[in-house]
Amino acid sequence: MKPAPLVIPRIDALDDITETDAIIALLDDKGARGEISYVDWPEVSSYRPMASFATAYSREYLYIDFLVRCNYLRAENTANQSPVSEDSCVEFFVEPVPGGEYWNFEFNCIGAINASHRMVRPQPTRLDADQLASIRRYASCGTRPFRELEGLFTWNLLVAIPLSLMGLDADNMPEKVRGNFYKCASATSEPHYLSWNPILTDKPDFHRPDFFGDIYFARP
Repeated sequence: MKPAPLVIPRIDALDDITETDAIIALLDDKGARGEISYVDWPEVSSYRPMASFATAYSREYLYIDFLVRCNYLRAENTANQSPVSEDSCVEFFVEPVPGGEYWNFEFNCIGAINASHRMVRPQPTRLDADQLASIRRYASCGTRPFRELEGLFTWNLLVAIPLSLMGLDADNMPEKVRGNFYKCASATSEPHYLSWNPILTDKPDFHRPDFFGDIYFARP
């Protein structure tokens, strides 16, 4: 069963808050929440760490706070546009215009990012250094890389993606966009591939706009 459509509220006060914990608390209290819980390819991996998100938009940004509890933690990729999906990773994909380009934002647990936009997977347009720098990231794991750790870990990553980067305007938001949220870690001892909206393919593939879910933007 698919999740209910996500209705993201507008909270302009987010832009005026400087403390990360206060932003997270406001998102937890008033943001839209979702679970990243679908094990789409159990024959590849049945492991399902706990993963969720809280989100809202403001005058300038789309805020997403990812929260994860997992058994292994890895952060070996430090450079932007590196294969962060090998590490403990959370992702947001969105198609702002129906039938148009979709955007992929992939983050490992120390905030390294791989981001592009494209019509089809083999033809990405990579975000440049300035565009990547405009995406704010706050990682509870810090920013230093580390090899895989074994144990029970709870971590969060707060990101703020400029609306203008995706061609969106807070005062003229589309009624609906389509997108998906993911949790993965392909090179850990327990690789896994989870999604908010289920994906019905034979093998792991997050680049499937045809399985994106409905996302609405509430008016203030």
